[in-house]
Amino acid sequence: MKPNHLLLASAAILASAACNAQQGSDSSSGATSTPVEAVQPPANGDWSSVVTQTTANGFMMGNPDAKVKLIEFASMTCPHCAEFDKAAVPQLAERYVKGGQVSYELRNYVRDPFDIAVSLIARCNGAQSFFPLTHAFFRDQSDWIGKFQTVPEAQIAQITNMGPERQFVEIAKVAGLQQFAAMRGVPTAKSTQCLTDQQAVNQLVQMNSDATNQFPTLPGTPSFVINGELQESTSNWQLLEPKIREALGS
Repeated sequence: MKPNHLLLASAAILASAACNAQQGSDSSSGATSTPVEAVQPPANGDWSSVVTQTTANGFMMGNPDAKVKLIEFASMTCPHCAEFDKAAVPQLAERYVKGGQVSYELRNYVRDPFDIAVSLIARCNGAQSFFPLTHAFFRDQSDWIGKFQTVPEAQIAQITNMGPERQFVEIAKVAGLQQFAAMRGVPTAKSTQCLTDQQAVNQLVQMNSDATNQFPTLPGTPSFVINGELQESTSNWQLLEPKIREALGS
């Protein structure tokens, strides 16, 4: 991601966000996670319509008791993650999640301040809007990243020096993230509240820490875990689907 001064801003903002990451966080979540509350089977039989937040603070689509539990670690600013969301997730949902054989959990893995801002908004309205918002942000990823790349270096430095209570709001403003979200059901007042929620920022940072502690060889994003085991060489659907089928025994 360019320009280079964005990388410097990323390091500074993530450092400030991580200062109190241990407070109010649960770092004991395992490689496989369960929904926070018990989930009832869907009346329509379509498990892809059931979304729950997990004890690992990811969001799970599908049957919590599925034979195959798939976890994706994804960055909202990762172009490969955007491509997987576009090309693979619809097939995954239709072929495997819908019928209850596979559950699909997405865990945010933030790698830059833009990532934090977008993730905060995507998570803002909870489980039922998480995947639609995530799909929308991935679909238009090049547009909102492009807006940020036009921001002058001096303005980036100014944002970097702001406190965490303002940084992510300003990032959202320069890329039009709040207007984008408002058109998809997240009022500006609500997204502002989420962008200034330090506990939510800490939670995202803690999720990064948990991921690298559980999977020290995590290669980057997207990365996938099937039934608790980190998969190698599965960065796209053509490589991942055979692993899913193998786990299903088909």
